[in-house]
Amino acid sequence: MALCVDIPRILMKLFHFVAWSQYFFAIFYDLNYVVVPRSDTHLMTRPGFGGRLRFLTYWCLIFQAFYFTLCVVNDFIGTNEHHPKRPSKLRTFKDYIFATFAFPLAMNVAISFWSIYAIDRELILPKSFESFFPHWLNHVMHTNIVIFILLELFTSYRQYPKRKTGFTGLLIFNILYVIWIHIIKYKSDRWVYPILEVLSLPQRIGFIVFIGVFGISFYFVGEYLNNKIWANELKLTKSSGKKHK
Repeated sequence: MALCVDIPRILMKLFHFVAWSQYFFAIFYDLNYVVVPRSDTHLMTRPGFGGRLRFLTYWCLIFQAFYFTLCVVNDFIGTNEHHPKRPSKLRTFKDYIFATFAFPLAMNVAISFWSIYAIDRELILPKSFESFFPHWLNHVMHTNIVIFILLELFTSYRQYPKRKTGFTGLLIFNILYVIWIHIIKYKSDRWVYPILEVLSLPQRIGFIVFIGVFGISFYFVGEYLNNKIWANELKLTKSSGKKHK
């Protein structure tokens, strides 16, 4: 009797497990082994109000870890079928987190970080940080997030939520984060990111607005790419009446 092994499904589960493992290890390592010297003069690395949750990078890392946790759980107790008879709440929730937070934040954080880094790394990751912040951890936080989320986009079928629901969730998150960094400024009298220190008030407002619009635009980028990549599957889903509700 021939042994039937579903290689693509096994590879998908392995991919999800590797992604989940590296994100949780990065969080564990950062919390336990990244020790900031007391002599460091940057607010962005000193322990203080808000802790690591001051940084969009860390919020992004948490969302990536959470999303791939949902993937691993869904691999074992859910289903990755393209047209399940009854789409589970877990599957629907997983798709929502991808569309609303995981994909847009990964693209925003990575592109913003490396763009500013290319212009002047001292504005985003001063060279002095290399003594306590390893290169591999930097790449997990700012490079791997794009690699893994794009691999997920191309290998896992999903249905995007209704645009009003998904986009509104991302918009609210971005507004709350802008409020959050101003609370930090009020509490500590220092901006979270050094680049905000060197900008005038009009420049700062323009920069925040630009980054905000830039960040939420990735919701539409993700939706467009998903619709192109999975066009045939989405048509079949629509024709069969199996839509997310």
